[in-house]
Amino acid sequence: MPTPRDLDLVLVGATGFTGGLTADYLARHAPSGLRWALAGRNAEKLAAVRDRLAGIDAGLAKLELIEADAGDRSALDALAARTRVVATTVGPYLEHGAELVAACAAAGTDYVDLTGESEFVDRMYVEHHETARRSGARLVHSCGFDSIPYDLGVYYTVTQLPDDQPISVRGVVRAGGRPSGGTFQSALTQLGRARQMRAASTARRQAEERTGSRSSRAVRGRPGRDSLLGYWLLPLPTIDPLVVARSGRALPAYGPRFRYSHFAGTKTLRHAAAGAAVATGIGVMAQLPPLRKRAARLIPAGEGPDDAVREKSWFTVDIVAECGERVLHTRVSGGDPGYTETATMLAESALCLALDDNPDTSGQVTPAVAMGDRLLARLQEAGIRFDNVE
Repeated sequence: MPTPRDLDLVLVGATGFTGGLTADYLARHAPSGLRWALAGRNAEKLAAVRDRLAGIDAGLAKLELIEADAGDRSALDALAARTRVVATTVGPYLEHGAELVAACAAAGTDYVDLTGESEFVDRMYVEHHETARRSGARLVHSCGFDSIPYDLGVYYTVTQLPDDQPISVRGVVRAGGRPSGGTFQSALTQLGRARQMRAASTARRQAEERTGSRSSRAVRGRPGRDSLLGYWLLPLPTIDPLVVARSGRALPAYGPRFRYSHFAGTKTLRHAAAGAAVATGIGVMAQLPPLRKRAARLIPAGEGPDDAVREKSWFTVDIVAECGERVLHTRVSGGDPGYTETATMLAESALCLALDDNPDTSGQVTPAVAMGDRLLARLQEAGIRFDNVE
């Protein structure tokens, strides 16, 4: 018999910057009657967050607080057993995330996070996918700016196309705003662990089931100018194309042969060259521990810009799909990507899993596979735009 759950949602990491924004979003937008709680290792800081939330909604003055350290498996097991969904903003996930994933997989508890760390995602697949399949848990990584706009944007696009023809898609992201400190720290960690990333990827490929004749792949694109969009393109070696390709592998709507390439877009060649130079410099620094520590101080995790800066920030993701003779251009757009919209995406993903009638699936799955149309509708209602471009 399933264990009764007295909570719908637990947010882990609300004392951090992005976690605090996620808590604020839930305080303003969660439906009346949602049974939720805050969790973390510092009771005093959690109480301060609760006091702030009570200023948004007086009814949250008695919001439950749960003390649980990221490395305390017994406390995490108890937490996971009580709730239907766990959402966590505590990264880097390679350092702080594994025990919580394990607890959720074992308890049959749905899990969402913000990770862009492909090594972490691959390791969690190998270690916990089968356990989660058996328990019924849905382990859904990358539910922030990594990788919701691309995963749901491509889903929105391909569901308008025939599913019996090959589909080739490119996604082009542009943004104005400060990158998330947590994302930057995770990127530095990943760049300094190339050997471990390759090993984790190989282990995952060996563990994954290969069935059917359909194929779906992330393809590294070439730099150059996009004649349709008018942007100079720089390939992005992030987790996002891997997430999109996994959705393509799981969902028949992506056609018998699906390919996805992922880029940053700039208006001028000069900006593209500057972006490539910065990326190369950060990559070099990440290989040397002293330089990596110095780079980490540039954008500290747990901190972020004020409201005025975030209100001026923005992002667009242009998605161009080619299917036979048809070319379909769509766009995902919104506000501050690194913080405000990331908090929105995570909160809506958690609410979607807790409250909505989603596809019947379990194990480690992508946002599009786990939630599909339901999450798309929630994001649109929250103000993130998904448009066809004429």
